[in-house]
Amino acid sequence: MTALAATTRTRGSAYFRLAKLDILDYYLGVVVVWTLLVPALRFDAGVLTTTGVFLLGEVFVIAAMVALDDLTGYRDGSDVTNYSPDDPARRRYRKPLVAGTLTEDQVLRFAQVTGVVGALLWLAAIAIAPHTPLWTVVLIAVTYFFSLQYSWGVKLSYHGFQEFFIAGLGWALVLAPYGLATGAVDGFVLAQALLFGLGPLLFGVYSNTNDVVGDRSVGRPTVAALTSPRGNMVFVIAVSAAELALVLAVPVLGGPWWFPLALLPTIALRARQVWIGFARHDILRARKLGIRIHRITVLALVVVNLVVWT
Repeated sequence: MTALAATTRTRGSAYFRLAKLDILDYYLGVVVVWTLLVPALRFDAGVLTTTGVFLLGEVFVIAAMVALDDLTGYRDGSDVTNYSPDDPARRRYRKPLVAGTLTEDQVLRFAQVTGVVGALLWLAAIAIAPHTPLWTVVLIAVTYFFSLQYSWGVKLSYHGFQEFFIAGLGWALVLAPYGLATGAVDGFVLAQALLFGLGPLLFGVYSNTNDVVGDRSVGRPTVAALTSPRGNMVFVIAVSAAELALVLAVPVLGGPWWFPLALLPTIALRARQVWIGFARHDILRARKLGIRIHRITVLALVVVNLVVWT
């Protein structure tokens, strides 16, 4: 391998890590959307094309969002603190700026390019969509704006809205493509969107618990940074309980009576997550379990939808 090829490969890997392309959890929303569609729409050319273009735009928008988040975290010092060399549980190579594999200018240019491409793709999805209700168009526009402003510009996550945004992004990434495909939502779809968004939140809050020192040092007001350890624990348990309540309410919202039974793995593992995080005090293990729980939940939703819409 030539020196140029080796450099290109190394830089490509750095951009891959910068975009967090190995974290697929938000992208799984389109799978949930596809299974929520009635069988006649699942292979409709217009729906498939629209959903595919929306997903591709989603990849670019999220890449821009996380790149700007890394840039801000590097500049204010929180990432350097949270990914310090004496913390072997946090892998510095996942943060190219901290690891020194990319420069600030490279990260900023990457965010600018991916942000523009993401906007163009979402506009294209709206232009070719079978349905374009106003609420869906507004939702996409708001999602785009606040994604790029999450840690940049107005720095939404630095004003106490981080947890809401993490969940809200998941909600939007289900409701928006579903709206483009069908033009409307019902209680069952809304409930699944809410459950989907709670998944990233319920591993994000464990990350915030681990990052509390760095976040406090730069004034990033996560719940973990603003409250005591006990207060943060109560918050995490409350969000977990809200997820359980939503699961139990789905039959009332138009889902099948057996929906809570299908989500039993999620319910059981969520209790284990709380126990690992706050009884065993193994926060990063609880976070890792949270990622798995989200994916198990998505699988359960897919199975439920395929059974309901056969």
